[in-house]
Amino acid sequence: MGIERNGSRPSAAMARRSFLELAGATALALPASGGARGTTPSTRSKDPNMERTGNDVETVAPALKKYAEGPLHDLWKRPGLTPRDRSMVTLAALIARNQATELPHHLNLALDNGVKPREISEVITHLAFYSGWGNAMAAAAAAKEAFAGRKIGADQLPPASPALLPLDKKAEADRAARVEEQVGKVAPGVVQYTTDVLFRDLWLRPDLAPRDRSLATVSALIASGQVAQVPYHLNRAMENGLTQEQAGEAITHLAFYAGWPNVFSALPVAKEVFEKRRK
Repeated sequence: MGIERNGSRPSAAMARRSFLELAGATALALPASGGARGTTPSTRSKDPNMERTGNDVETVAPALKKYAEGPLHDLWKRPGLTPRDRSMVTLAALIARNQATELPHHLNLALDNGVKPREISEVITHLAFYSGWGNAMAAAAAAKEAFAGRKIGADQLPPASPALLPLDKKAEADRAARVEEQVGKVAPGVVQYTTDVLFRDLWLRPDLAPRDRSLATVSALIASGQVAQVPYHLNRAMENGLTQEQAGEAITHLAFYAGWPNVFSALPVAKEVFEKRRK
């Protein structure tokens, strides 16, 4: 918990109110449910690379089209990570890097690959805290269009205030104590929000499995170059059920969607996590 100083401690209710506004963002102005209920296939190709490999790319960078139709196409067929998980990793990377141009195609591809609308909504909400509010709002706008095109109604999105998953009180107390010791005197407000909003609310929301929430978090951190945060969250991901093979394959996938430098910066960190967990 954060340190209260002269009554200036931010209200947890205020923090949660802002959080809930974003949690319902993708429900705004969506059509009422009915009809296809989100099962209508996208009119776009299921090939993840086709949207920019036509004449618009070929007339500018023919080699880019070659690589898109070769190694990038093959990437999505690699074993070790399902197409659904690859879509989750890709969405997290695009949101973290605020690459809204690519989002419409990959939102539709994610739905085709079995990511549920409520899971997409939760990824967007979650990444508001891990990649910034503006990035999440841009993603919500793109998701609104994708959902409307498939007649996905608000009833297919998570409620703003669901019954939360059980809290591991011991693990959370240990985490909170470490954060308080490290930065409590520097930014008590950050400590408070981290406890009250992130780890006692956001991480306990039930419409995104803890393993998938961790996968999105690690992907976003690597995609945005935040390698200092990777050890804690990669360990948490593996505790939540992500295997080492899946983690390694997610990092491989991110090389294409976040760039080789970001991935090579993360590799030594991931290696250290894997080695320590084997001891």
